[in-house]
Amino acid sequence: MYSFVLATHNIFRWLVLIFGLLAIIKAFIGWSGKKEWKGLDDKLGLGFTISLDVQVLLGLILYVISPLTRAGFSDMGAAMANSDIRFFLVEHVMMMIVALVLAHIGRSRAKKADTDVSKHKNAAIFYTIAMLLILAAIPWTRTLLPF
Repeated sequence: MYSFVLATHNIFRWLVLIFGLLAIIKAFIGWSGKKEWKGLDDKLGLGFTISLDVQVLLGLILYVISPLTRAGFSDMGAAMANSDIRFFLVEHVMMMIVALVLAHIGRSRAKKADTDVSKHKNAAIFYTIAMLLILAAIPWTRTLLPF
């Protein structure tokens, strides 16, 4: 089960990155061009937040079943001294949860904003901050595809 969830988590990152990038680009174009907020803008934000929801859920499952985190929890002192284990035990999971919260705040604020420009502005700002956290928290040294 661990290998399957890890491979799925690995593949799903690309959906998060694609939806996030498209939502950010569309939001900045809408904000700078003072464009109307359209269904596609909303759907890209929805795709970003849903794919991120699934990704974080898969990550939390991995957090529970991973041999790496189990080893880290068995000796927290040694885990905090090892940068690789500390990354997965603390840093990766916390940055991803914060990114998830920021993406949802951006989507919610975009939906509730009074003007189209405000919708684009909220989406652009919050999705960008969330994406920067995601990019910082991705373990780029690991295999980018599971095959």
